[in-house]
Amino acid sequence: MDNRKKQLAEDFELLENWEEKYDYLIELGFELPEMPEDLKTEQNLVRGCQSSVWFDIHCEEGMVVFSADSDSLIVKGIVAVVEQLFNGQAAEDVLTADLSFFEELGLWQHLSAQRGNGLMAMIAHLKKAAADCLGQ
Repeated sequence: MDNRKKQLAEDFELLENWEEKYDYLIELGFELPEMPEDLKTEQNLVRGCQSSVWFDIHCEEGMVVFSADSDSLIVKGIVAVVEQLFNGQAAEDVLTADLSFFEELGLWQHLSAQRGNGLMAMIAHLKKAAADCLGQ
């Protein structure tokens, strides 16, 4: 996960202001692999997000593997950041992940309260899946 964090931090550092960073989030959202419509179910819907956000999560040999999507451009970019950080990671690492990285990127300060709550809901959703993967 450290290399993923480093790459994201470097990418965000290159951007001069928050308008550029929002544009970059939108770009990341467009690059997110398409989630099949049949996976956008009530069961995969993340509770606590103002926008619709879906995570189809599986445990594969102790790793958290998922596809995700949102119906909002900015939120889809946030989903893409979460996907880059956590997809394919060991469940233990997801469960114990230090969320201060989102502060380092400046996301907490520049997201609306609703989007910040949504990000927390996504992380909680992933951590629950990681705990389930570990049988906790």
